[in-house]
Amino acid sequence: MTSSLDGEPLTPATYDHGAGVRSLRVPIPDNPLGHTLVYVVDTDRGPVLVDTGWDDPASWDALTAGLTACGTSVTELYGVVITHHHPDHHGLSGTVREASGAWVAMHAADGAIVRRARATRPERWYTYMADKLVAAGAPEAHVAPLRTARRRTLPGLSPALPDREIVPGELLDLPGRRLRAIWTPGHTPGHVCLHLEEDHPAGLPGRGRLFSGDHLLPGITPHIGLYEDPDDATVTDPLGDYLDSLERVGRLAPAEILPAHQYAFTDGPSRVRELLAHHEDRLTGLLTLLTEPLTPWQLAERMEWNRPWEQIPYGSRTIAVSEAEAHLRRLVKRGRAEAVAGSEPVRYVAV
Repeated sequence: MTSSLDGEPLTPATYDHGAGVRSLRVPIPDNPLGHTLVYVVDTDRGPVLVDTGWDDPASWDALTAGLTACGTSVTELYGVVITHHHPDHHGLSGTVREASGAWVAMHAADGAIVRRARATRPERWYTYMADKLVAAGAPEAHVAPLRTARRRTLPGLSPALPDREIVPGELLDLPGRRLRAIWTPGHTPGHVCLHLEEDHPAGLPGRGRLFSGDHLLPGITPHIGLYEDPDDATVTDPLGDYLDSLERVGRLAPAEILPAHQYAFTDGPSRVRELLAHHEDRLTGLLTLLTEPLTPWQLAERMEWNRPWEQIPYGSRTIAVSEAEAHLRRLVKRGRAEAVAGSEPVRYVAV
């Protein structure tokens, strides 16, 4: 594993970032990301985790083995701080809490999603997803599997309820450390970054270190899709939220970024500028596509992805359509696109 520091490797799956911060690679089954970086932060009351990883036996084994390699164990954990509710970050929180008695903290917006997910039957989610895809112009061949998959279990529908609320701007309960929550909605409504307000152990210039979750990653762009809620028809603007959050983190100028995927890196403001430019370029490109009226599905088919549309797997196509819709909402809010009156499924056109 690479790092911007000359830290000491503990095992191939762990890394010492210095000054009581280590990372563990917890695998994500059947996912090209490969693993989540779970951070172990020493405190005067015992280690605290930043995220926990996917709820899977192999992931649990990797987490416990990594803690052992760090000279501790799951039973010694004091707390768990969750950057956001997605299963590759929050999945093992309940198991960790059962084994350790540690508290679990999360932003209220994502805590509400956890409560809703636990209360919503899988059948309700499948119906909702099918209806959304039909409204987006998806072909029946794509929607049909959702109509017959009622008995399957979706990951993340039984996540652990948090014990504590992460309040933006406040220091978290980490005795002996200064870890401040920064609300960075976009990837999820309650995504938080965590600013370790301490001198960098290698003396790098900047303002401490930032646990960035999925908000700021060194080589990939996080998915920005719609905030899904079967019982809430509020028209949100997640891409606008994300761009605003990026600018806020850029102004913070931390010495080093400790993300949840890939590797640690420096020069966060430069990466922020790259991501802002990426999304502006993409929005500009979409306006060119929208010279003719297109449904969100048709727009997603024509957008540039990391592979041709024909090679994108089923589940990833659904995610791509959600991302296309998030970009459409940003264009509509800016007054650069509008829905074509009377079109069904709805089509959008540049203005």
